[in-house]
Amino acid sequence: MNIRPHLESLPPYTPIEPFEVLSARLGREPSQIVKLDANENPYGPLTVVREALGKLNFPHIYPDPESRALRTSLAAFTGVPMEYLLAGAGADELLDLLMRVFLEPGDCILSCPPTFGMYAFDAELNAARVIEVPRRADFSLDVEAIRQVVETHRPKMLFVATPNNPDGSVLDSKTIDSLLNLPVLVVLDEAYIEFAGENLGADLSRIREVPARENLVVLRTFSKWAGLAGLRVGYGAFPAWLMPVLWKAKQPYNVNVAASVAAQVSLAHVDELTDVVARLINERARLFAKLQEIPYLRPYPTQSNFILCHVIERDASKLKARLANEFGIFVRYFNKPGLRDHIRVSVGRPQDTDILLKALKSESEAPSCLRQCRRHR
Repeated sequence: MNIRPHLESLPPYTPIEPFEVLSARLGREPSQIVKLDANENPYGPLTVVREALGKLNFPHIYPDPESRALRTSLAAFTGVPMEYLLAGAGADELLDLLMRVFLEPGDCILSCPPTFGMYAFDAELNAARVIEVPRRADFSLDVEAIRQVVETHRPKMLFVATPNNPDGSVLDSKTIDSLLNLPVLVVLDEAYIEFAGENLGADLSRIREVPARENLVVLRTFSKWAGLAGLRVGYGAFPAWLMPVLWKAKQPYNVNVAASVAAQVSLAHVDELTDVVARLINERARLFAKLQEIPYLRPYPTQSNFILCHVIERDASKLKARLANEFGIFVRYFNKPGLRDHIRVSVGRPQDTDILLKALKSESEAPSCLRQCRRHR
């Protein structure tokens, strides 16, 4: 029995591990772990959401295959008619669904790294090619290079995150307009949009433009702003011509009843979620200012719920390991083109920030102590 040949050489995606795995590995209680490695919302779901999950009426019945109640709530929240909306088991499922619908073996997509690794992973899983136009040093897009690739290679889709993961930068309106003028389906990943701009990102989002455009898809998630990462629920807005195919291609019961209820209740309490997001944005500002005081870190400006830092005069991998092993603090480490010696820190609660800063300062003091010891030999 043979598997598809291209899968044998496909590198696995490296996911972030949950509390119970990290706890067992370190021999620490979950309460002793500061988890800042996956851009999760440290406050979790709203209390009213937790209560609703404990009162599910029909957990033994298959969920609505069309997620009609959830899509009705999403239409009211986004201003996009529900016939353009599709819910998924996280935005990741919708990324995979798009790839399966569009890509034949040998087709290509266009991605702009450093960015979310699932774009390339899902494309390669579908035996497609990934053409990359690297971002500039400030993480802005090289629109002219993108235009040339589109003209030359005719990619099926262009995937762009705004805010971008892992740096948190937002595309300006002119850049997005330039991309939408290209003959390619533009997939805007707005997983972190609620942390940017005003009114949960409503002033920056392009989701309301989808019904009027033929080549725009916008993806969103409840994982970050609503604290539902563990329930896996996301959604997207798609052009009308694409919706019939997506309905046929998706798994019939893709959004489970718990995820659907949690998302609906979250949308019914947007004011409370807005307060949570505001707290995280305020803590982001404090964390950014404090990270700038750490001599071996160079944090990048961000409009998301994480901060990317260039680590200088230190081994970034050893820094990550020391934070985990000695302090129970988990951050994301990057060591790939455009991100050599970088760590990414999720914005946590004020107490999480305090613990992180204390650990980083102790790391900062250690080398100076060593230098003093050498001078006195």
